Amino acid sequence: MELVQIEPVRKAPAPKPDWLKARAPVGENYHELKRLARGLGLNTVCESAHCPNIGECWHHRTATFMLLGNICTRRCGFCAVPKGKPEPIDFDEPRRVAEAVAQLGLEFAVITSVDRDDDLMGGARIFASVIEEIRKQAPGCRVEVLIPDFRGDLDCIRTVVEARPAILNHNTETVPRLYPSARAGARYERTLELLRYAKEIHPAGVTKSGVMVGLGEETHEMLQVFRDLAAVGCDILTVGQYLRPSRDHLPMSRLYTPHEFAELKAEALTMGFKHVEAGPLVRSSYHAHEQAASTGL
Repeated sequence: MELVQIEPVRKAPAPKPDWLKARAPVGENYHELKRLARGLGLNTVCESAHCPNIGECWHHRTATFMLLGNICTRRCGFCAVPKGKPEPIDFDEPRRVAEAVAQLGLEFAVITSVDRDDDLMGGARIFASVIEEIRKQAPGCRVEVLIPDFRGDLDCIRTVVEARPAILNHNTETVPRLYPSARAGARYERTLELLRYAKEIHPAGVTKSGVMVGLGEETHEMLQVFRDLAAVGCDILTVGQYLRPSRDHLPMSRLYTPHEFAELKAEALTMGFKHVEAGPLVRSSYHAHEQAASTGL
């Protein structure tokens, strides 16, 4: 009897809805920014994290520079940034980032980093240094920093806050129940304490946090996160759709519709945030300069 090999039928992926489609990265500004970053040996989270807004943001000469290399010491289940053992900290990196900011003529710069649990204070000092360098090389440019949790080290947090960034951002990412799978090495309470402590050190400073939906959270859990962030004085909230970077990352539970994002935004605004950015393609630094303007910066 002859055996016939039957190929399994592969289900074609469903097409993306129009509201989830982003502009492809093209144009002279995109290529110029890419050349500049490469020439100065810099990383951008736009590329490392596969951000869907890279085409739009780079077209408008806006990028989020990523400090402390391109290798993260944590293995968060949602993140596309490479993981492993990082190179030694490059203490000249802040000067080169500031040079790029000056060459681009930015009025608002966003700076983030990988997690460097191997040298917490070294990472904090790099953030403080890049704020200082940008002030030297690009006077008038406002700086937003998106920082890691420094494992709750208060001296590290103080080091960054006392450098007086225009906005201090630390992402909450998801609801407490999902932290063990989504945020390796992080603690929900630690995130809230960081934002609370930043306000204690500098009450007039603007704080910000971002969350993703579509990881399996319930609406009541997400609304409680909003309340917790409002309770520690967080000024700006961003809410975006989780999009699975690869099969090696956490699965996406579902897509939220633009209407659902509008409802989440409306609920959050009743809690006292100065600005809420919510939408399928919203990421932490998306429209960052507009978020800053809405708070009076």
